[in-house]
Amino acid sequence: MKLAKIADATGAERVAMVEETGVRPLDLSRSSGCDSLMDILNSDDPGGLATTLLAPGTDLIPNPSVQFLAPIDSQEVWAAGVTYKRSQVARMDESESAASHYDQVYTADRPELFLKATPRRVSGPGQPVRVRSDSRWSVPEPELALVVNPHLQLVGFTIGNDMSARDIEGENPLYLPQAKVYNQCCGLGPAILIAAEPLDRESTQITLSITRAEQEIFRATTNIGQMARTFDDLIGWLGKENDLPDGAFLLTGTGIVPPDEFSLADGDRVTIEITGIGQLTNPVVQSSTGD
Repeated sequence: MKLAKIADATGAERVAMVEETGVRPLDLSRSSGCDSLMDILNSDDPGGLATTLLAPGTDLIPNPSVQFLAPIDSQEVWAAGVTYKRSQVARMDESESAASHYDQVYTADRPELFLKATPRRVSGPGQPVRVRSDSRWSVPEPELALVVNPHLQLVGFTIGNDMSARDIEGENPLYLPQAKVYNQCCGLGPAILIAAEPLDRESTQITLSITRAEQEIFRATTNIGQMARTFDDLIGWLGKENDLPDGAFLLTGTGIVPPDEFSLADGDRVTIEITGIGQLTNPVVQSSTGD
């Protein structure tokens, strides 16, 4: 089952069940105290509750008519770093002074975790993600995002784009918050997969495609079997001494890093596809003034 937030014909936000050719809006009034997608995700049985909220005879809205929104309400977005070997190598290359730290965290018990975004900094499908005006070397980071409820239970998966200013982080690792957290720094969507069974890590592929002037200029694929850590391990560390009253999205790191000579530019388009979840596409913007 997949759930999403959409905008209806009036622009109002709705929660919908996603099918292959379209979506069927849910009627949240069918359950008392259920006002949002977050309420469904944080319930005892998200899939069962969503099924009860689908009124009989609800019309299918075909995909071309659907405006998907970021599937987030008031949850925080966190991220894990250096969970793939390729990411470890890239981070060591970008920062000679901190190379040993990135090497050590890849094998350490404690992972690198950082607060990535608050909801207002998140872009949904079709909405812009941003390159900082003070960055000259920025890349998208395509990542599987875990959906975690307040009890630290894994309830679903979606696609995340952890935008990263590699030059700023490379200058000094203490600049990580500025390299990672800013307006439109994170993409999420298009839907949340409520998986009936654990993901097959080897067959769950992540593909990144970047186009410029309608020409594809970069494409690469990996799979989550290349991740050095388990989902439970990352969630467990996230929850240590850290209450998540609304739940959280946890980006699990990237195994795809464009070559060092590549940087995103204003007008580029980033598409991330993950097996079983769908595609997240965002245009790229970069202001010369930092607005």
